[in-house]
Amino acid sequence: MKKILFFLTLTISLQTFSQNFLRIEVKGKIIAESNDVSGIAIFNKSSNTGTVTNDNGMFDIKVKLNDVIEVSAIQFQNITFQVNEAIMESRSMKIFLIEEIRKLDEVIVSNNKLSGNLNTDVENTKAFSLKLDALYFGLRAADNNKFEPDYKSKVKNNLMNSQRQTMIYGLNIVNVVDQLLLPLFRSKVADKKTHGITEIPIEYIKQYFGSEFLTHHFNIPEHRVEEFIQFVQAEDFDYSLLNYGKEMQFLEFLHKKSITFLKI
Repeated sequence: MKKILFFLTLTISLQTFSQNFLRIEVKGKIIAESNDVSGIAIFNKSSNTGTVTNDNGMFDIKVKLNDVIEVSAIQFQNITFQVNEAIMESRSMKIFLIEEIRKLDEVIVSNNKLSGNLNTDVENTKAFSLKLDALYFGLRAADNNKFEPDYKSKVKNNLMNSQRQTMIYGLNIVNVVDQLLLPLFRSKVADKKTHGITEIPIEYIKQYFGSEFLTHHFNIPEHRVEEFIQFVQAEDFDYSLLNYGKEMQFLEFLHKKSITFLKI
C-alpha cells in the first residue's frame, strides 16, 4: 500500500513538474477605467494555476505558448485569451479593460472605394499585424445602459469565433477601434461640421488608452502622438475612414502613415 501511494505521489509530482517545466514567469498589469483593479483573479486554465492582482493591478503568473488565461472579477465580465509569442518574448502583458460606450451617429461621407461591408472590405485589405502583448477587452455595460443591437452584438469573447478576422486571441479589434481610436481621431478634427462628424466627448482614460495603442502598436513616441494625429489628418485624409464598419481599413491606413511619419 505504501509503495502504491508513493508511486501515485511520484506520478502526480512528475505531471506537475512537466506541466510547468516549459513555463516562464510573466509580469502583468490590469488597467481599468475604474481604479478597482485589486483582487482580480488571473487563472491559467492550461496549468490549473492562478494568482490575483495586488492593489495596483499587478500580477505574476507562469505561462507557456498557447496557454489559455482567464481573467475574472465580480465587477467585470470574464475574459479568456491565449498566450501568444509576443507575450512570451516580452515576458509581460497589459490588459486594458474598456467600458463599452453607446455608438453615436455615423459620419456621413460618401466613399466609392470601400463597400461598407466589413467582411468584404477585410478580405480586400492587407491584414494589420498587432502586437498582442497588450490586450484590450470590452467590459459588460451596466444594466441601466441600453445599447442598440448592431453587427457586433453576436460577437463572443472566445478563442474560436465566426468573425475570426476581427478576433485575435480574444481581442475584438473592431471594438478597440470603435471605442478608442475613432473617438480620439474624431475629437481632433478641426472642422467637424464640414466633414459631417459628430462631436464625441472622450474621457481622459479613453484618450490615454487610444494614445497608448498608437504608441504600442505603431511605435509612435508618447510626446509625438498629437503630432502624429495631425499628420494623419492632413489635407489628403479620407474622413470616411472614421465611419463605423471601416475599422480594418483605418488600421491599415494608420500603419502606412506611421511608417512615413517615423522617417520624418
